[in-house]
Amino acid sequence: MTTTIVRIASLVLGGCIAASTLSTPVLAVGGGGGGGANTPTCKKGQIYDKRSKQCVKQQGANVTDENRTDYAYSLAKAGRYEEALAILDTVKDQNNAQVLNYRGYATRKLGRTDEGISYYLQSVKLDPQYAKVREYLGEAYVVKGRIDLAKEQLNIIKAICGTGCEEYQDLNAVILDPSKI
Repeated sequence: MTTTIVRIASLVLGGCIAASTLSTPVLAVGGGGGGGANTPTCKKGQIYDKRSKQCVKQQGANVTDENRTDYAYSLAKAGRYEEALAILDTVKDQNNAQVLNYRGYATRKLGRTDEGISYYLQSVKLDPQYAKVREYLGEAYVVKGRIDLAKEQLNIIKAICGTGCEEYQDLNAVILDPSKI
């Protein structure tokens, strides 16, 4: 009898854990540079609303451009590049350094490196002091085999935030070992 109770309790507990795992937004992993890397991701067709702190239907969702931008980055860091680009398409202000940077990141990760570089360069024009775009632009140059251009970006990042910032350290690591991309 006790063995049966323990088995039932184990099944119930396991089911509860599985249910909570499947219904909870997942945090994307990744670096800083705009809050989006720490934004939870939701199932396809939903977007994470920072105000309500829950996943809501994407269609008709009343979330800010900043919220959409951060969420798109979160999706991209989770490897959901096409979805990230679709969310970025819903941002009203397309002429925004973060939007262009994250669009560049997603397209580069989809293998469209030259297209990604063009978005990064547009972002740099809007905000030359934006270290995260400099890091990603440098990574794109490493992908293209242009270590000289990647090192230029590294030097610019050093001038922006020093050698201790995450962007400098990440790009430097990729330059030293391109397999880290």
